Amino acid sequence: MILSQDTTVIITGAGSGIGRHLAIQTAATGAHVIATDINEAGLAETKKLVDGNVTPIGLDVADPAAIQAFADNILPALAGQKLVLINNAGVGLGSGSFAQTDLDDFEWLLSINLWGVVRMTKAFLPYMLAQNAGHIVSLSSVFGLAGVMNQSAYCTAKFGVRGFSDVLRMELLDTNVNVTCVHPGGIKTNIATNARLGRGGFVTDSMHRQSAISFEKAARTTPDEAARQILNGVRQNKARVLIGADARLIDRLTRMFPTGYIKIIRSQMERAFRMEG
Repeated sequence: MILSQDTTVIITGAGSGIGRHLAIQTAATGAHVIATDINEAGLAETKKLVDGNVTPIGLDVADPAAIQAFADNILPALAGQKLVLINNAGVGLGSGSFAQTDLDDFEWLLSINLWGVVRMTKAFLPYMLAQNAGHIVSLSSVFGLAGVMNQSAYCTAKFGVRGFSDVLRMELLDTNVNVTCVHPGGIKTNIATNARLGRGGFVTDSMHRQSAISFEKAARTTPDEAARQILNGVRQNKARVLIGADARLIDRLTRMFPTGYIKIIRSQMERAFRMEG
């Protein structure tokens, strides 16, 4: 899909990170950007940085009623515009193993990272089908390609986004509504720093800080570059976008060793932990 003045692009999680850079780059194409985030201060900062047509709107994608009210407000104003929905909003959780993870924390993460994607898509897909045009972009992760220890909630959500995107793509093959699933590797954002500490108390503040430092060292791709690759994927109607050498490596690893990758990745993680210790 070509982004232009006849296109409206809705971006969730636009108050920081990849979402902010998606808003900046999308607005530069002439498209109208509707930037949403639960963090309205972050949204205000995004608006300052955007040179173009942007409407910031506070939105909690974990709140079904808020999504419905948002859609009821936006849909009548689209007036035949082509619509691109970018489901970018996401959070992290530091909770230890699944056995150590409180189910309320698990549900909290799913309500944003998975249900937010599902509900936003449900709200706007009928408009796209009526127009027989549109594009749905949903951010999964490398954790939607490989299951990784101590990330049970995050992997569940991101594998869910991947599966949901595949189903939509199949169902929409005979339409002009396209679906792109994005699998970023390590991106230099604050998701690790801002991750919620699990209620079980198995992850301490110091452990959380060390994890954030390790993530920062491993993250090689800037959010600006990630946004550029995502928008290129939209323009080229790509079904899947892998961002970063780490994402491409893990994709190859899971293809070559569909079950064996588990021992390989665990061994590498344990080696990294010993080196950090």
